[in-house]
Amino acid sequence: MRIVVALGGNALLRRGQVPDAEAQVENIRLAARHLAPLTDDHEIVITHGNGPQVGVLAMESAADTRLTKSYPFDALGAMTQGLIGYWILQAMGNERPERQFASIINQTLVDADDPAFAHPTKFVGEVYDEATAHELADLHGWQVSVDGDHWRRVVPSPRPRELIESELIDHLLGESIIVVCAGGGGVPVVRTPEGDLRGVEAVIDKDLSAALIAQRLRADRLLVLTDVDNVMEGFGTDHARPITATTPEHLRTLDLPAGSMGPKVEAVCEFVETGGPGVAAAIGSLTEAQALVHGDRGTYVTQG
Repeated sequence: MRIVVALGGNALLRRGQVPDAEAQVENIRLAARHLAPLTDDHEIVITHGNGPQVGVLAMESAADTRLTKSYPFDALGAMTQGLIGYWILQAMGNERPERQFASIINQTLVDADDPAFAHPTKFVGEVYDEATAHELADLHGWQVSVDGDHWRRVVPSPRPRELIESELIDHLLGESIIVVCAGGGGVPVVRTPEGDLRGVEAVIDKDLSAALIAQRLRADRLLVLTDVDNVMEGFGTDHARPITATTPEHLRTLDLPAGSMGPKVEAVCEFVETGGPGVAAAIGSLTEAQALVHGDRGTYVTQG
C-alpha cells in the first residue's frame, strides 16, 4: 500500500523536554525503529511537525543584532525542514541501510485572501507570562495570545490548498524511495497575480497538509501518529471511552480540543471522505504504527 505517516510533535520532543538537539535525535531514533518495518512492505511518505524547532529559530533570529529584521516564517520553515529531514533520513537509513530515502524541502500553496491572515491563531515558540509576552510583542512586532495558563506568540494558519512538489514526490515513490516531506505543513506560499510563488508569514497545520498529500498521492492509508492510543469520546469527562472503528460522520459530532486532537480528526475525516474505495485512516500511538495500518489498534476511520 501507499501510506502517508504524519509524525506528531512527541516523536521529536517529549512533553516538558528542553529542545536540545541530542534529545530530539534520540527521540527520532526511537521513532524510526517503529516506522522502519512499514517500509519493508509499503510505499511510505513521512511528514512531521516543527513547532518547537521553528520557535527556537525565530527567537534566535529576533535576538540577532546583526539583522535589521527577523527572518520570516517561510524561511524558518524551510530551515526546519532541512534540519528535521536530516535527522529522520539518518535514523531511518540506520534502521534500513539497504533502502533509499529522500528528504525534500517543499512548498504548500495557500490562498492569499485566507481569513486566517487577519486572525492569527497558531501558537509557536516558547510560553511566557503575560507581561513578558507583551514586552516581546512590542519589541518584535509579534501578536500574542493566551494559551492555557501562559501566553505565546500566534501566527496565521491558512488552509493548505496544493502541494507544489506533489509530482516529484509521486515520482520518487515510484522509484521505491521513501520520502520525508511537508515538515511543519510545508513552506507556506501564495501565487502572485503574475503567477510567481512568494513566501508568506504563516504556519500551516501539519495534519491538514498530511491529508492533502495523501489525497494528491492517491494514498491507501493516512496514519496520524501521536502519544495517545485512541481518540476519546467524552474527552475530559468521567464517561470518556476510547473510539476504535468509526466513520467521519461520527467523528464530526465530537467536541474535541482545537489545539490538539481537533485538527487530527479533521485531517483523517477529509482524507477518508475524499478517498476512493478501500481507503482508511488511523489515529494512534507511534509505537503501534504497524497495527494501525489494518485497524488492529488506535482509532480506525473508514467510509462506512
